[in-house]
Amino acid sequence: MKLKQKSLLFIVLALVLSMFLAACSGSTGGNENNNTNNTDNATNDTGNNTGDDEEEEADSNEPVYGGNLVLGSTGSPTLFNGYYSSDTASSAIEGFIFDSLLGSDTGFEPTLSMAKDWQQSDDFMVHTFELKDGLKFHDGEPVTAEDVVFSLSIPLHEDYDGPRKGYFEGIESIEATDENTIVVTLNKVKPDIHITFGFPILPKHILGDVPVAELGEHEFNTKNPVGSGPFVFDEWADGQYVRVKAFDDYHEGRPYLDTLTYKIVPDADGLLTQLATGDIDFYTVPASDYHTVLEWEEAGDLKIASGLALSYTFLGYNLRNDLFKEKEVRQALTHAIDREAIVASIMAGDGEVAHVPESPLSWAYDENVPKFDYDVDKAKQMLEEAGWTPGADGILEKDGQKFSFSLKTNQGNKIREDIAVVVQEQFAQIGIEVKPEIMEWSAFLADVNPPAWNFDAIILGWSLGIDPDPSGIFHSKEIEEGLNFVAYSNPEADELMDLNMSTMDRDERAEYIKQANAMIAEDQPYTFLYYPNAHRAMPVNLEGFEFHAKNEFYNIHKWWLKQ
Repeated sequence: MKLKQKSLLFIVLALVLSMFLAACSGSTGGNENNNTNNTDNATNDTGNNTGDDEEEEADSNEPVYGGNLVLGSTGSPTLFNGYYSSDTASSAIEGFIFDSLLGSDTGFEPTLSMAKDWQQSDDFMVHTFELKDGLKFHDGEPVTAEDVVFSLSIPLHEDYDGPRKGYFEGIESIEATDENTIVVTLNKVKPDIHITFGFPILPKHILGDVPVAELGEHEFNTKNPVGSGPFVFDEWADGQYVRVKAFDDYHEGRPYLDTLTYKIVPDADGLLTQLATGDIDFYTVPASDYHTVLEWEEAGDLKIASGLALSYTFLGYNLRNDLFKEKEVRQALTHAIDREAIVASIMAGDGEVAHVPESPLSWAYDENVPKFDYDVDKAKQMLEEAGWTPGADGILEKDGQKFSFSLKTNQGNKIREDIAVVVQEQFAQIGIEVKPEIMEWSAFLADVNPPAWNFDAIILGWSLGIDPDPSGIFHSKEIEEGLNFVAYSNPEADELMDLNMSTMDRDERAEYIKQANAMIAEDQPYTFLYYPNAHRAMPVNLEGFEFHAKNEFYNIHKWWLKQ
């Protein structure tokens, strides 16, 4: 997918200009939230044949086998085991390698994957699965009910120390009644159980003897992950690429593409350049570059599929830090940030200001929550009422402590890097000193996640689950080992989140979730920044793609390159 000479000249000029503007604003180019990719260049057959028979074949919409697709990302994966990873780069590659009992469609409703049948008791407390016939792991071993029992039991073990324990609470027992049948019995109502059944099935014959306490650090997760998904792990060059190849015995049929190369380019400008030159084929383009890539689509050099992403970006505060313990102070910080301007300028209007930890795509979304709009005078007043007054250098002080903190975000996410600079400038207007710190993705995650919690504040994003339960991020039970790394705790919100998980009635759940989210919005453990759109750029001859707001690589085994 080589762009025309004129387009190449345009991108070079655009990048030079963006470098100049970045220097003026004190920021540099950057990356995105949790993704990464590889190094092999891909050359796709353009089908420029001249004979009548060949032209007729080129116009056919029948899928064909072959080709390598290079997927671009700015973030690097950390490991390949869905029970222990928490970043989108790792999750994307896990989706290639592993499979699960259930998946989800574009409307976020559960679908059968490795299971050919799913029966639920009338009280929803017993779930019986029957596996498809002939399921195989990549090493040729059969997938049996014992593998399912082994895998889903990992987070139930007392030695499990991964971030996914909350998804498995409420499971009383998991048993294999025969080679292909699994019965899961609950001890309480669990309306998000379909999420639990979407976790990967791991090979018991490889990992069954590994102590659970050691499983998160096992070399299986990085050296040789073996799954039953559409692609087989081939190679991981850390910081450069991950390559997978088609699995001939995949239960939904061999993928049409021969290989996928997940290419990691930490700098977003560099990644855009490689999209232009054809060294990268597929890339979810950030809002800041969308209009540039749109011109390439209009020129016929690529095509774009767009839609609202199931995610939001936020500025999160470590509530262990005394600076951020008071709710009124956090509210004042949100008042000091012009989020409308961030969306209008940094994102070129391609997004929507967020006020609540839920996506507008969700059935539990409610925009009627406490809002803290841009108001510098209000922010100053609230901080003064909280006891913060200017020191000799103009920085706010209280009890001898300066209001000064570091703000971390991930390298390569240009939008986040620019937001960090804006936050620094706007907080300076109210007497707060912010020191942006741009970090390589894996190092950034290591600082943020338990047990380190080595941060004052962060700019990050959540790729949300298909079930809107907010417990995994905001319930106090998720502080020590889960994803509530900002240490937010509100007993009333906890109770509402628990009530949400006590009924199968969707309307009732929606009311509990809306009330909990309103409390979270009031407490402002995060300044909710914006909801992004997702713009997925791909080759003109890529067929079989279907936009999914959650899954960037939805049904990738069905993608093919038209010859």
